[in-house]
Amino acid sequence: MPLLPGAEPFRRDGGEVGVLVCHGFTGSPQSVRPWAEYLADRGLTVALPLLPGHGTRWQDMQITTWQDWYAEVDRELRALTERCTKVFVCGLSMGGALALRLAAKHGDAISGVAVVNPGNKVHDAAAPLLPVLRHLVQTTKGVVSDIAKPGAREVGYERVPLHAAHSLRRFFQQVDSELPGVTQPLLVMTSPQDHVVPAADSERILARVSSTDVRQTLLEHSYHVATLDHDAEQIFRDTFAFISRLAPEARADAAQEGTASGGA
Repeated sequence: MPLLPGAEPFRRDGGEVGVLVCHGFTGSPQSVRPWAEYLADRGLTVALPLLPGHGTRWQDMQITTWQDWYAEVDRELRALTERCTKVFVCGLSMGGALALRLAAKHGDAISGVAVVNPGNKVHDAAAPLLPVLRHLVQTTKGVVSDIAKPGAREVGYERVPLHAAHSLRRFFQQVDSELPGVTQPLLVMTSPQDHVVPAADSERILARVSSTDVRQTLLEHSYHVATLDHDAEQIFRDTFAFISRLAPEARADAAQEGTASGGA
């Protein structure tokens, strides 16, 4: 199937510090591409994969599960760890949950985690009925483009396949049980006005991880897809500052990239 415009994966080789960026449920790389490009422009090696079943049509997602989505980011992480001396994982929404599971599973191979409005639970009142409903109803209304900024739009599905929603719910339960295994430095960026993932999910995550180096930023002017919203630049700056604090060589890579760009 042809990809939706902007749904293409993004990769760029840079210095010895690598970053894996994960997009969200029913979304695509387009929603986090500016985040990935900002980090790549500062000399980091960046990978932003397209999750299986995403970026084409919702029918393709109907036959995928969380194991497929996680396997894709796990492969990308392993490739980055072979290429880079330090690797960080970032994610939006379900992408944040993927990043947290990678951290719990890969331990010291990951130097830090930065997440935006990470999901921890399917809050819809019908969620407990999904095991049955998914056999009776194919889709429900989509959750893309929860953005405050006028004119900004997220590329994703207008419908949510219920088989995939059921798998998402099981995935969140799995990740919740694994959060105590997250020990890396953690940056959580949360929109108080989020119509898809409530801020309570961030608080739950912060309460359950074992990380001791924890920072939280409130995104006061953005809704769920904050990476395309009014606070996007703050997300990008805070993420690079977080990475640079933990991997000072990232600043050297950024300086080198700036010199190269200035001489081009």
